[in-house]
Amino acid sequence: NPHTREIDWEKLTRTVKLAVHFLDNVIDMNKYPLKKIAFITKANRKIGLGIMGFADMLIKLGIPYNSDEAVLTAERVMQFVLKKGREQSRALARKRGAFPNFEKSVYKNGKEGVLRNATLTTIAPTGSLSIIAGCSSGIEPLFAISYVRKILDNTRMVEVHPYFKEIAIESGFFSPELMKMIADKGSIQEIEEIPSDIKKL
Repeated sequence: NPHTREIDWEKLTRTVKLAVHFLDNVIDMNKYPLKKIAFITKANRKIGLGIMGFADMLIKLGIPYNSDEAVLTAERVMQFVLKKGREQSRALARKRGAFPNFEKSVYKNGKEGVLRNATLTTIAPTGSLSIIAGCSSGIEPLFAISYVRKILDNTRMVEVHPYFKEIAIESGFFSPELMKMIADKGSIQEIEEIPSDIKKL
């Protein structure tokens, strides 16, 4: 039941802290094409922790993407990611030192203490990465619920979003013909046999 699901904040905390640590390590392990790039990168230690699968998460939570609740959920998630990211960056700074340009930065007089990284978050499109991970990309809405993928010798395969397929089977309106119709139409809004609450979601 989507209405009893909740974001796993503890798991998100662990993931954010691990990711910040990982991305900070990448700065030192990276091979830089020019010394100047290495110098600037290491002076500010900027990292870009982002998200993907946001639209998928909303479906699991039963929240329509184009709703005020979705916007509030986005705010809650990113505030949380930034807060936990900063906590980890401060912990790393205590152990490894602040980013070298810290004293010249906007953070120098802050009450929060030193930071290891000048920036922490980004919203990236995550195109190829989300295909590999099998989730919706970045903060984007679903590319499509059902679409035709042409492979190899022009074989046509109907791809269906797994959560939609799950809902369609549970609600009893799934059929390969319907999935093909959705792929051809490009939308579910005008299809009568799909319940209105699912169209809204």
